[in-house]
Amino acid sequence: MSAKIYTKTGDKGKTALIGGTKVFKNDIRIETYGTVDELNSHIGLVTDYMPDAHQRDILKQVQDRLFVIGSSLACDPEKETGMHIPDLWEDDIVLLEKEIDGMNESLPVMKNFILPGGHAAVSSTHIARCVCRRAERLCVNMQQQELFIEPLIVKYLNRLSDYLFVLARFTARQLGMAEVVWKPR
Repeated sequence: MSAKIYTKTGDKGKTALIGGTKVFKNDIRIETYGTVDELNSHIGLVTDYMPDAHQRDILKQVQDRLFVIGSSLACDPEKETGMHIPDLWEDDIVLLEKEIDGMNESLPVMKNFILPGGHAAVSSTHIARCVCRRAERLCVNMQQQELFIEPLIVKYLNRLSDYLFVLARFTARQLGMAEVVWKPR
């Protein structure tokens, strides 16, 4: 028999950080890593729609890095975790920058604002971008509250949202879809 998925320990609105500290489920740290988890789920959907094999591989790496970020955010910085938590590296950011630059070479210069839409692959990528920006804002909020957060996390999420924007444009182009240009009334 497998272990039960429910423990009932959270029935009163609390959960434990890695390290054992109990906090309410609406704690900013929980909200932040929950948003990173939501982003990771959206990246999974983007990967499922992605027509480009190379970008699917990059997105799988992004999912790994989001687990790294979530693990870091789930730790109580005041306590020893007793386990190895992987680190984010500057090279992770450099990879996103190289991908952005490579895709941008094949894209026309933007002359208008672009609306999400035109194809499920494009729209889901824009949704992931928006969730990424929310995760970034929550991380910045943690910094402003002087809660510990690894410095590369904000930088990575900032670059990831840029990558997702360019990926949406790149995907539209690969699918032969015209970008949905915003035409104000």
